[in-house]
Amino acid sequence: MPELMSSYGVLALWALIGYLLGTVPFGVLITRALGLGDVRQIGSGNIGATNVLRTGNRGAALATLLLDGAKGAMAVFLARVFAPEDAVQLAGLAAFLGHCFPVWLGFRGGKGVATFLGLILALVWPLGLAACATWAVVAAVSRYSSLAALMAAGFAPVWAVFLGQGQVVVLALLLAILIYVRHAGNIRRLRAGTEARIRRRR
Repeated sequence: MPELMSSYGVLALWALIGYLLGTVPFGVLITRALGLGDVRQIGSGNIGATNVLRTGNRGAALATLLLDGAKGAMAVFLARVFAPEDAVQLAGLAAFLGHCFPVWLGFRGGKGVATFLGLILALVWPLGLAACATWAVVAAVSRYSSLAALMAAGFAPVWAVFLGQGQVVVLALLLAILIYVRHAGNIRRLRAGTEARIRRRR
């Protein structure tokens, strides 16, 4: 953890800014704008890129993925310009929570994987690259997006230690725990062998 340097007021302000950035429901906005319906009524009902892909529109899914990641990155970048490092990490965490629990959608949001990767990339880019690489390798081998997300999150604290980034270990561990909680249903389906695989392109 970084040394606490900011006042409670400053920390509260950046927590609010990060949270509000995270609450922007790009999956909902993009699918509506493209006339694809309400993504919350499709597939799993999740607002993230994986469920947007179930509309059959890969462009919409890619845009959702990038913009959800950008929310986390933007929270970190803004805080880094205007606030000490303790507020930076808090803003990133708050953006993740905003995505998972957006007030505008009755606190029913996404699972946070893209936002997690975006904020980690912005916070410590080598750690972010390691997390993205972990996701890509596990997804390619297993063809399970959820397993790839779980492994990327689970190994993030390990990569942080390996890369000498001790100041973000606690944040990485907390984010990993939250992602595992958000993926509880996926974990049950993985154990039961009923989890949907990533479809191969034809």
